[in-house]
Amino acid sequence: MKVVVTGGAGFIGSNLTDELAKDHEVTVIDNLSTGRIENLDHIRDRIEFINGSILDLDLLRRAFAGADTVFHQAAIPSVQRSVDNPIASNQANVDGTLNVLVAAKDSRVRKVVFASSSSVYGDTPTLPKKEDMKPNPKSPYAITKMAGEYYCRVFSDVFGLKTVCLRYFNVFGPRQDPKSEYAAVIPRFVTRILQGKPPVIYGDGQQTRDFTFVKDVVKANILAGKGDAEGVFNIACGRRISLNELAGLIMEIVGRKVEPEYEKPRAGDIRDSLADISAAGEALGYHPDYDMNSGLKETIKWFQKI
Repeated sequence: MKVVVTGGAGFIGSNLTDELAKDHEVTVIDNLSTGRIENLDHIRDRIEFINGSILDLDLLRRAFAGADTVFHQAAIPSVQRSVDNPIASNQANVDGTLNVLVAAKDSRVRKVVFASSSSVYGDTPTLPKKEDMKPNPKSPYAITKMAGEYYCRVFSDVFGLKTVCLRYFNVFGPRQDPKSEYAAVIPRFVTRILQGKPPVIYGDGQQTRDFTFVKDVVKANILAGKGDAEGVFNIACGRRISLNELAGLIMEIVGRKVEPEYEKPRAGDIRDSLADISAAGEALGYHPDYDMNSGLKETIKWFQKI
């Protein structure tokens, strides 16, 4: 069966491509703006790689020909980056997603699995977050993901294209880039603690996150691609941890104690996050295999090798 992964050279996309390539014919589309071709080096002989943009509709139509499922991971994946450059985020995340859906419809793709985000919930105090809550996006990035979800629903209702939107909660794991100025918190914490440097925490560190190991996200995508289930689903661990606790746990695993440095909170960041994942369990059969400790151990082991 042929499948396509947009953004397949990125952090999540390459981990997903790894798993899909075991028993599918996989085409990856990535312009390498945030992805790295090195993430695919070990499977390049088993996949088709297209260096191209999701803003190129004709390219997408050609690449999607004969595909059963499209896993749409391509995006500019940062709240802070969207605050700094909202136009670029909108072009990639909204225009690009619309192109993916149009090309999928035109190419008679059976299903599109869209990478959405927990950021659509914003800073509403109600926990855990459930899919039927009113969205309250607090950043341009969150708005782009909300728009993508609405487009998926419309293409399902109007054109009969099956769609699933997965709201990822704070994904972490191997291949996450720690060097970018927009790097996520776990790769930043891990690399600094491994170097004996203090982790930098924006705010007081009491803010909480529901972190999700990347292999659980891969599992969720593959489950979503199968069968007839459609709709929007939270993909997370279903537990939360404060950033202060996270820093302490990383230090415990690494065996190195350093005092965190605190800086002022960043625009667009939310205070607390926790997912209700029961809907994904019922509709997709999704249940996380990793908790914070086991996921961090695998992640730290990978960072120690690079």
